[in-house]
Amino acid sequence: MENGMSWQGVQAAEPEFAKNVEARFGAYRHHVLGTLRADGAPRLTGIEADFRGGELWLGMMPNSRKALDLRRDPRFSLHANPGGGTDMDGGDARISGHAVEVTAPDELAEWASHAPEGDIPEEFHLFRTRIEEITRVSIEGEEIVFRVWNPGRPLRTIRRGNDAAPPRED
Repeated sequence: MENGMSWQGVQAAEPEFAKNVEARFGAYRHHVLGTLRADGAPRLTGIEADFRGGELWLGMMPNSRKALDLRRDPRFSLHANPGGGTDMDGGDARISGHAVEVTAPDELAEWASHAPEGDIPEEFHLFRTRIEEITRVSIEGEEIVFRVWNPGRPLRTIRRGNDAAPPRED
């Protein structure tokens, strides 16, 4: 049994939240993927996130370090491109979970058939994600607001001010 939930499951559980997170990733093409090296150290690399057909897909060049990392240890964290400047325009979004490699030729061909001409190499790695946590961060007034979702749990909203007061949950 696979860990986590498909993107379609997220959409069914929290439709507005899922739409908001997907829009945040859609604001930019390139994002940051965190994987684990063989020695357990983190590795950060650029990647394009593909929300399609009720799934969040991660496509990679053959034998890229990130693909080999995910084959060995499927845990990942995907961070939306923060954009330019320092004002957190559009906020922040992070998705964490497990990546499951797709190797069936028909599934690879189906996924590749929806890519723009010339964007898919002859060989590539494709991973379907299973989502275990999504965090959406925004600034509201003088507070930083964290909206956190995990499968099987309600969406949580945590607020923190720019002072020593403890965070509070709505």
